[in-house]
Amino acid sequence: MSRVLIVGAGPAGMRAADILAEAGLVPTVVDEGEKAGGQIYRRPPDGFTRSPKALYGSEAVKAVRLHRIFDEWARQRRVTYHSRSSVLGFSEGEAMVLGPEGQIAIPYDRLILATGAYDRLAPLPGWEQAGIYSLGAAQIALKAQGVALGRRIVLAGSGPLLTLVAHQLRAAGAGVAAVLDTAPLSMQLRGGSRMLAARPFVTARGAFMRVGLGRLYHAGARLERIESGQDGPSAIHWRDARNRLHATACDTVALGWHLQAETVLADLAGVTFDWSDTWAQWLPRADAEGRAGDRLYLAGDGLRILGADGAETAGRLAARACLADLGHPVSGRDQYRDLRRLTRMRRFAQGVAHAFPWPAAMVRGMPDETVICRCEGIRAGELRSTVLLAGAEANRVKSLGRVGMGRCQGRYCGRAGTELIAAEAGVEVANAGRLRSQPPARPAPIAALCRLAPEE
Repeated sequence: MSRVLIVGAGPAGMRAADILAEAGLVPTVVDEGEKAGGQIYRRPPDGFTRSPKALYGSEAVKAVRLHRIFDEWARQRRVTYHSRSSVLGFSEGEAMVLGPEGQIAIPYDRLILATGAYDRLAPLPGWEQAGIYSLGAAQIALKAQGVALGRRIVLAGSGPLLTLVAHQLRAAGAGVAAVLDTAPLSMQLRGGSRMLAARPFVTARGAFMRVGLGRLYHAGARLERIESGQDGPSAIHWRDARNRLHATACDTVALGWHLQAETVLADLAGVTFDWSDTWAQWLPRADAEGRAGDRLYLAGDGLRILGADGAETAGRLAARACLADLGHPVSGRDQYRDLRRLTRMRRFAQGVAHAFPWPAAMVRGMPDETVICRCEGIRAGELRSTVLLAGAEANRVKSLGRVGMGRCQGRYCGRAGTELIAAEAGVEVANAGRLRSQPPARPAPIAALCRLAPEE
């Protein structure tokens, strides 16, 4: 029997596992979470009292159904599930996996990467202080533990996640002081028309959440700095669309500018990347069904940022493509229907990208004293000086200036770093290059790497 390894147990990975198990295969799924669900359908610990409706809102039925399907396959041993485990890299048809008991090597004949996405962050003065989080971190704390990270929270950035997290926090009774969206309202309206044409119900639902925020929400905000004291943030300074200066008192700030595809494992697996002007980031190259190389398939937000519904669809497509390549019968009608569905979701996603753009001007204009790499403490002025020595090439700037060498491996500073490199050198961002990924894909203690997990 063919050995299929799926990395990631969010909507894309769970749905891919479902298709493969239904076809009679026994896929292996590796995920960093305690339970399958990913970020969007993240599950709390046992004994948690909040209902699925409170956790997932209008997506509760979908989330519970996916959880139930995956758990049943795992219970029947039709899916082999490695939870709390990270894939560190690949070598000759084996994935090196770090789990709770140590390191194991999982052999595979086919590999499906459903690694999802993470917050795309833009630095601003003061963001390196304690008490400043990503929007995703605020959402994880709320879903996984029922915890609001502060009593007076400011959410800042742009994209659907900004509105969603604000809505979820308020619904849970948390104190939200302001929601600052850097996207101008005019741009949101232009992108919103494309979103409405592609997925009217989803667009209307997002608009309803936005209306519910009332005067807390401010479009076209310009973020200036976060003021902090010994106890964490005390205020965020910003200008509104009329250029009036505000200082909003707070004890927590959560930042995020839509999402960045998680592509480290795709890079280590040898996938080719292309620059996307639409998404302002490097994205893996794959065909319509997710084929990205020999015996390699991509699905979900790690390929294209299409949200939970798009991830499920992409997971089905990749799994059926894998089955077809293995010689299993596949329904052409189902594949055609999902390809059409994915096309509509891509149109919607393009509208989102135009409505909530990456704040390039804000990043390029950040003061020299702004910390750009929180892991290494590198400031914008230091990076600009390094460009004079290294030239407009991201990996050379990384080697000489250490931006992207910290614990996050460039996940949170890489996009802003290349923006500054391009601005300083006077070139297009795509011409500044892409930070190459290095194993291990996740930080790992040396002791764990030296300890092999016991064989089952």
